[in-house]
Amino acid sequence: MRTPQLIEQVSRWLNPLAGLFYPNVCQLCEKEPATKAMGYVGKNCRQDVKLIQAPMCDRCGLPFSGDITQRFECTNCKELDLAFKWSRASVAAEGKGTVLEVIHRYKYHRELWFEPFLVELWLEGAREVLKTEKFEALVPVPLHPYKQREREFNQADRLARAIGKEVGLPVRRNLIERVVATRTQTKLDRQSRAENVRKAFEMRKGLRLNRERLLVIDDVLTTGATTSACAKTLLDGGAGEVCVWTVARGL
Repeated sequence: MRTPQLIEQVSRWLNPLAGLFYPNVCQLCEKEPATKAMGYVGKNCRQDVKLIQAPMCDRCGLPFSGDITQRFECTNCKELDLAFKWSRASVAAEGKGTVLEVIHRYKYHRELWFEPFLVELWLEGAREVLKTEKFEALVPVPLHPYKQREREFNQADRLARAIGKEVGLPVRRNLIERVVATRTQTKLDRQSRAENVRKAFEMRKGLRLNRERLLVIDDVLTTGATTSACAKTLLDGGAGEVCVWTVARGL
């Protein structure tokens, strides 16, 4: 008799393979054409994807509506002691839209065929900025070993490697490690999120940075607590400056 656990395990292994044989159809609506290069997300399903544009918080990149012409920091940034110089995201993610659905299926169900779509979004937002903002390397947010074994991959690591190839930057995968298996951040408030990850990361033993300017990569940023904790660890380890760019910004 097949148990639910066995079915789930087999499904995890078969899902990535299934992506190799999919017809050129959108894997969200299953109605319109979409290719592997498009991450199997069709044109109609992309219509609710919104690139983040100014005005936005100068520190965390939270978008605002209205005619704001001066630089400003949002309430979130004023209440948190954020370690990164600035954080940006390429697209807004809210409700049950395309972006959050794709990220959820990619991250929790190993639907890795969506990866080109997520990389495309990241690049669409960041490519022009990277022509003027120079970084020595990309640093993916690490998962705790328990969580990585459970999920079987680290989405930030995969995205960073794909992005690094596109922008010509090395990926420093082993600079920091997650040493505390923290609670999920989803249901925590702003201050609780910050406290939850305050001591979650450490530099790898024996490693010391030499004033490098680094860009931390992750899939979604909400309050910035996790990426800020990563940034602080890197700064304490000798980095000169740390910024953040994620695919999406939770609103």
